Amino acid sequence: MKILISADMEGATGVTWPADVLPGSEQWQRCRHMFTSDVNAAIAGFFDGGADQVLVNEAHWTMRNLLLEKLDERAEMLTGRHKDLSMVEGVQHGDVDGIAFVGYHTGAGTEGVLAHTYLANSITGVWANGEPASEGRLNALVVAEYGVPVILVTGDDRTGADARGYAPRARTVAVKDYVSRYAAVCRPPARTAADIRAAAKEAVALAVRHEPAQDGPFHIELEFDAVHLAGAATVVPGVARTGERRVGYTSPTMYEGIRAFKAVTTLVSAAVEEQYG
Repeated sequence: MKILISADMEGATGVTWPADVLPGSEQWQRCRHMFTSDVNAAIAGFFDGGADQVLVNEAHWTMRNLLLEKLDERAEMLTGRHKDLSMVEGVQHGDVDGIAFVGYHTGAGTEGVLAHTYLANSITGVWANGEPASEGRLNALVVAEYGVPVILVTGDDRTGADARGYAPRARTVAVKDYVSRYAAVCRPPARTAADIRAAAKEAVALAVRHEPAQDGPFHIELEFDAVHLAGAATVVPGVARTGERRVGYTSPTMYEGIRAFKAVTTLVSAAVEEQYG
């Protein structure tokens, strides 16, 4: 049995504001240890539950945040950027039985600690076939096409509520409770590690591959905080304006849909100026 962990950082223990997750800052260095603790707890729980292999896919920012030297030695880690499936890279090879979203967060335009979808700012909403779509929902749609269930989601309490909409059977762990986008009631890493390990052990029972989903086509819409960003997004073939600050496109599969999403967000990010957005 092989479990894939998609590890993001905004939903990690103790993380509440931008400096906690921005590579190079003093706070980021501190929070890397708690992030690694969350991931290690999930790894330990999966092995407790009978998993044979655990692969961790780094999914935050530069995708070089976890401390490999502190990682549970039974696991392996995929680190670095420019991967075909980005946050869920590794799921496409046919040997993954279940996936965990560790350190996840809510989507752009919703309540949650450091809530966003792919870009820290600029995007004010994302929808997949009319449903509000966090990174968790988008990635769940991708892995479903490979027959892989989402079995564990960790983050703040709002992230758990979001997960119930796209992975209702998954175990969820709240490592902190939302107060505002930049504040939370946090539990110490010793407590969150115990909670994550226990949930991961239970979640192994859910790691049963199913028939690959064929739910396409998928219509993806994005809304931005500035008109010029919508214009920048339309450089991607197939992306068209659906409103003043809104664009949309349709893909036959979510594999193609998430790759188009990456292209759109990369172009939009390049069109943002430091002071005026």
